[in-house]
Amino acid sequence: MASVHESLYFNPMMTNGVVHANVFGIKDWVTPYKIAVLVLLNEMGRTGEAAVSLMERRRLNQLLLPLLQGPDITLSKLYKLIEESCPQLANSVQIRIKLMAEGELKDMEQFFDDLSDSFSGTEPEVHKTSVVGLFLRHMILAYSKLSFSQVFKLYTALQQYFQNGEKKAVEDADMELASREEGERKMEKEELDVSIREEEVSCSGPLSQKQAEFFLSQQASLLKNDETKALTPASLSWLYVLGQKRSDSYVLLEHSVKKAVHFGLPYLASLGIQSLVQQRAFAGKTANKLMDALKDSDLLHWKHSLSELIDISIAQKTAIWRLYGRSTMALQQAQMLLSMNSLEAANAGAQQNNTESFAVALCHLAELHAEQGCFAAASEVLKHLKERFPPNSQHAQLWMLCDQKIQFDRAMHDGKYHLADSLVTGITALNSIEGVYRKAVVLQAQNQMSEAHKLLQKLLIHCQKIRNTEMVISVLLSVAELYWQSSSPTIALPVLLQALALSKEYRLQYLASETVLNLAFAQLILGIPEQALSLLHMAIEPILADGAVLDKGRAMFLVAKCQVASAASYDPLKKAEAVEAAIENLNEAKNYFAKVDCKERIRDVVYFQARLYHTLGRTQERNRCAMLFRQLHQELPSHGVPLINHL
Repeated sequence: MASVHESLYFNPMMTNGVVHANVFGIKDWVTPYKIAVLVLLNEMGRTGEAAVSLMERRRLNQLLLPLLQGPDITLSKLYKLIEESCPQLANSVQIRIKLMAEGELKDMEQFFDDLSDSFSGTEPEVHKTSVVGLFLRHMILAYSKLSFSQVFKLYTALQQYFQNGEKKAVEDADMELASREEGERKMEKEELDVSIREEEVSCSGPLSQKQAEFFLSQQASLLKNDETKALTPASLSWLYVLGQKRSDSYVLLEHSVKKAVHFGLPYLASLGIQSLVQQRAFAGKTANKLMDALKDSDLLHWKHSLSELIDISIAQKTAIWRLYGRSTMALQQAQMLLSMNSLEAANAGAQQNNTESFAVALCHLAELHAEQGCFAAASEVLKHLKERFPPNSQHAQLWMLCDQKIQFDRAMHDGKYHLADSLVTGITALNSIEGVYRKAVVLQAQNQMSEAHKLLQKLLIHCQKIRNTEMVISVLLSVAELYWQSSSPTIALPVLLQALALSKEYRLQYLASETVLNLAFAQLILGIPEQALSLLHMAIEPILADGAVLDKGRAMFLVAKCQVASAASYDPLKKAEAVEAAIENLNEAKNYFAKVDCKERIRDVVYFQARLYHTLGRTQERNRCAMLFRQLHQELPSHGVPLINHL
């Protein structure tokens, strides 16, 4: 045992009933789990070669390294791992640990005394410099430096460790029996897996230096090669934490970038810059400043040939341009990434780019084509995504969500609300916020206003809490639409003004234009079409330049409505001219709606055109539009919403 001055050389502590000590700089300590591993090593040395087959010994040797380097696990799981490699040895280990735990303290002391014999003799069982030898020496040294009280605590912890293992074995047997009787084996197994992970957490104390190094290297490898198998960002102490501490995260990230540049670490410097750009994009910084920062990052990429980070940078530019509502620029960036990779693929033996950034860029490309009504092109992109990222691959969820969203939008355009509703489940499984929002959209289309309003209010509170500004604005627009569909346009105005303020603050130009479009519609309903028309001139240019085809059609349809409403007080000649201009705008709106096969809105357009042709006395055109309206009205569901209250 150590002297009374031993506290000068180690720092003992007790966590979850486990004694830990940092002995003379040896950053390792004895735990009940490591005692169990020591028993396994001792039994392997005592068991003759004839008793264990060559295949079993090979499996045991392969098992040893993760047991020595990995974190502490439960006794029941350790038994299971040993049993899978060598059932006979598992039984011996179980008996040995049982005798030690149910015996006396001197049994554990005698066990550690006997461990030193492993290095004795002309042909020792274990070489001192081997991996197993170093582990044994560390454990013997750490144990020898413990005081009597600490040895007693360690033995108590060993007894508790053994009792938990025995209790777990009984629970496993009971659950297996119950699952057989009830025929629910799969569900019970899932519950068992969860309880095992919880118990592992409760039994494991702080990691030793070797365990920590092994854990970090393992997680780094998984993050690089298959991040779905790694721990979640929240579980891992890194950039995720910086993202959560919003008050000082900018300062910390800027400091990390400066340090990386100072020490000549271009990879880390670039990652830091891109993290800063992402945070500042969500904070509403101007696009030119963000692009300047990414330009500096790109200089590092090209200078040091960091091809992986070049792809990430281009994918991030694509996402930023889409966030700010510049679809043309987003399309250009996505196609740039594709062209770069097509050139690389032309080289002999070039490896296919299956990175996350490439998948993100392709998904943006598919959505951008779908927004413009180019569904065949979008399908080709998705087909390529499915081939490059199979359903069980790492980044398959990206194209799965993209595919589901495009299908949902097409079903809504076509008035097939039952089909859209069936797609909500799949979207929710991939993105819960997006799924809830689209469920509310379906309810609204089905005229279930009360249910849609409740869902939108809950979603609004949640998105405000997590600061998802883009979704907050979308929800506010849907809430405003609910109000005017319920003949309450005055209540919708403050909601729309709130959405407009957020759009301006975060420089989300496209959402701002869409909000102005909704404000103009609210003014039309309130009977002030002249002001609505002047507002439209502010919003229509960015919508026609970068908007989705559906939004272009909505804008032109609204212009036509405002033109007709404003012409009510005109003299007959001027009124006829205004109606003719409105009919032309309606034709343009109808062409836009036809591109995305939005039959419901085409029905609204031809209804309005029929009324205008009747006003002008053009019977033939009126009858043609009326017949088309009748066909579409019979084909599509009608929920009794007045046409004037539909934007």
